[in-house]
Amino acid sequence: MSQISNRQAKKLSDYKAPEFTITDVELSFELNPEATVLTAVYQVASISDKAGTLILDGQELKLLAVSVDGQLLHADAYQVTPEQLILPGIPAKAQLELKIELNPKANTALEGLYLSNGAYCTQCEAEGFRRISYYLDRPDVLARFTTHIIADDKAYPALLSNGNLVSSTVLADGRRHVTWVDPFPKPSYLFALVAGDFDCLRGSYTTSSGREVALEFYVDKGNKDRAQFALESLKRAMLWDEQTFGLEYDLDIYMVVAVDFFNMGAMENKGLNVFNSKYVLADQASATDTDFFNIESIIGHEYFHNWTGNRVTCRDWFQLSLKEGLTVFRDQQFSADMGSATLNRIDAVKTIRTAQFAEDAGPMAHPIRPQQVLEMNNFYTVTVYDKGAEVIRMLHTLLGQDGFRKGMDLYFKRYDGQAVTCDDFVNAMQDANGRDLSLFRRWYQQSGTPELKIYSQFDAKKREFKLLMQQHTPATADQEEKQPLLLPVRVELLCDGISQSYLLEMTEAQQEFSFAVSQKPVPVLLADFSAPVKLQYQYSMDELLQIARDAKDGVARWDAIQQLWQSQVKAAIEAKDVGTTYQLPAALLEFYRQLLIQPLDDLAFTAELLTVPAYDMVAEQFEEIPVQELVWVLQSFVQQLAEELADQWHNCYQSLRIEAYQYQEQQVAKRALRSVCLHYLAFIAGKDDLLTQQYQHSDNMTDQLAVLRACRSAAHPLFASLMHDFEQRWRDDVLVLDKWFNLSASYPTSSVFVTLEQLTAHPQFSWQNPNRVRAVFGAFYQQNPAMFHAEDGRGYQVLADVVLKMDAINPQVASRLVTPLLSWKRYQPVRQQQLKAVLQTMLSKELSNDLYEKVSKSLS
Repeated sequence: MSQISNRQAKKLSDYKAPEFTITDVELSFELNPEATVLTAVYQVASISDKAGTLILDGQELKLLAVSVDGQLLHADAYQVTPEQLILPGIPAKAQLELKIELNPKANTALEGLYLSNGAYCTQCEAEGFRRISYYLDRPDVLARFTTHIIADDKAYPALLSNGNLVSSTVLADGRRHVTWVDPFPKPSYLFALVAGDFDCLRGSYTTSSGREVALEFYVDKGNKDRAQFALESLKRAMLWDEQTFGLEYDLDIYMVVAVDFFNMGAMENKGLNVFNSKYVLADQASATDTDFFNIESIIGHEYFHNWTGNRVTCRDWFQLSLKEGLTVFRDQQFSADMGSATLNRIDAVKTIRTAQFAEDAGPMAHPIRPQQVLEMNNFYTVTVYDKGAEVIRMLHTLLGQDGFRKGMDLYFKRYDGQAVTCDDFVNAMQDANGRDLSLFRRWYQQSGTPELKIYSQFDAKKREFKLLMQQHTPATADQEEKQPLLLPVRVELLCDGISQSYLLEMTEAQQEFSFAVSQKPVPVLLADFSAPVKLQYQYSMDELLQIARDAKDGVARWDAIQQLWQSQVKAAIEAKDVGTTYQLPAALLEFYRQLLIQPLDDLAFTAELLTVPAYDMVAEQFEEIPVQELVWVLQSFVQQLAEELADQWHNCYQSLRIEAYQYQEQQVAKRALRSVCLHYLAFIAGKDDLLTQQYQHSDNMTDQLAVLRACRSAAHPLFASLMHDFEQRWRDDVLVLDKWFNLSASYPTSSVFVTLEQLTAHPQFSWQNPNRVRAVFGAFYQQNPAMFHAEDGRGYQVLADVVLKMDAINPQVASRLVTPLLSWKRYQPVRQQQLKAVLQTMLSKELSNDLYEKVSKSLS
């Protein structure tokens, strides 16, 4: 940590309100790929109404001129450092004018102003605006922006920025000059500019108050039809937010631009969302059901930010979960209302139990409101986003839907147009409901995953059932001492065909709860995953199977099967049966057999129940992860299920009649169950014709990709020829080709190391494009545990080399790719040594702050 402090770590405790603010901004861009000239005019005001020194943030800028109130300053009247522009003697009220030259073409970090396939694009969150202009680049400085863009009219017919378009004129030299005005004060991180030659899909939406809003989606030429689903998703999101939270859109136009070079999924810039093209473009031939779902979810997420992020924003970046945790919760609720609430909840639980629990157990553990950071980009974590959403969900659970809505209404009434804190949000919830939430605030201050141990006791004479609950949060890398948390614990008691539900509130380290019952019940604990904790309770196999059959809560039914599989994995490893056949219990096989003979009405939920947990789900149950044993046991379980239930997999697959493709809930469910059946059938000899037929005759990407994934998982001989055909079909469509990159890099044999070299030499691969890099190396470490954790350490070295290469090109991408190397202490001694060695080598290099922070913390 001392090394990080030497690099000037930022701390929440150091927060101070700005001494100056900027009320109005006028930006004029004359676009040129290597020499864009920006003239920035700011109306500056001192908070104390006194003259003083104005310190502006800036990085990698070429400052051409500085003027104050129309007077050009000499170079000795100000100071420029690599991070700041320091201006002494600025009056209490002043007009500051800066002239700056930018080089978008050279900007491979994709922060600030850069080029994406020849189009100009910006990304300013968190601190990217300082790569565009010197500015008070902090979220608590809110200004009204006017933006002028001047560029060649033929080369860049679309010139876009925030707010409403107020003028557009073609100049005598053939350039176009447009002016955009955003009437809503905003922080610099919400600024956006896009210039390019796009196809535009247009639509409109009429708000509940009767205003018509123009909707415009700007996409690469030839892709307009593939944006139609995203446009319709936006309309659904706008209607949902009006109906659910009473929130209406506030500008005359809402624009979305899809670009291929983008660090994130999307960005909620006011009125001009910039999206990674993978979350906009879709049709049945090129996109899977999952792609369609993700597009609807992320379109919704960025739209919902208009109120939870834009209209009410963060005071400082330590409050990031104020907007992100809340907006993730809102997009989860939206997705649940658009489709299956149970499956959406299961997806969220998977993220928490894998990536988020792993983060809590690693060197980057932090609360949802962190206390210290070196690089703000490292705040964009599953803890801040997804655990942050779980914390909001607990408030929703505790207060109820009506109480939560009252809290949201008060939040917007109090804070619209302001930059506020997580405490302000909790205060609004507390005051609107007349409830003391002081204990609940610990969720914002405390890191780590609470462990909830529950013991039960039944007294037949008293007809009383007791639950003794104990909570404990282990020490984390950033915090030793932990306090008890407020845990909402949903409980369902299954007793003689009758189900009773309760919401218990645990507030102490140990508590006892009593229930009047007629006979001993089976307790369904933590239903709907009502708190993000690790549950420990001694269930029998029969009890888990009863929960899986009879519980009202679908998440609890799914979770019972997960617990069954985890117990079987541990039993197989403890029995030292790795390398030989560990026989699965007859009761579990019979449960699966009956599910296949008579699937549930919800076929997609049936598919979830029939799926053996992925490696990362099971790995999190071990303090020291036994990599090779886990890989082998999970593969052997799939093989055993495939062979034991071969007829049932085949019959179920054949019973699911193929229909012309529609992205519609019942069809999605049917394809999901077909895909699960196909996955198991790929492990059975003699199914080549069935696999080939589905691949060749499917009318959609979902069914086609299901074949490739099944063949990959089974290391099937058909994989190579089908993959060759797929690459030839789609080699000119980079978004689809990313699926091919992904499948290639996750093939579970040692040949993958040669494949990785070949993939980076592919004509469509680019080290400058985060999508391509993630498609290859993200897939390698996330979906290929056997080879990433190869015994000779090759997998670690490959990723380490890629991380160092990317750090020189795009530090944000490098910082995210390094994550699986950081938890080296969770592996067996040989792997610990291999991982530690590559991290130490990395730390000996000149690293960006993004990467340095993570590597140094992991080794401290």
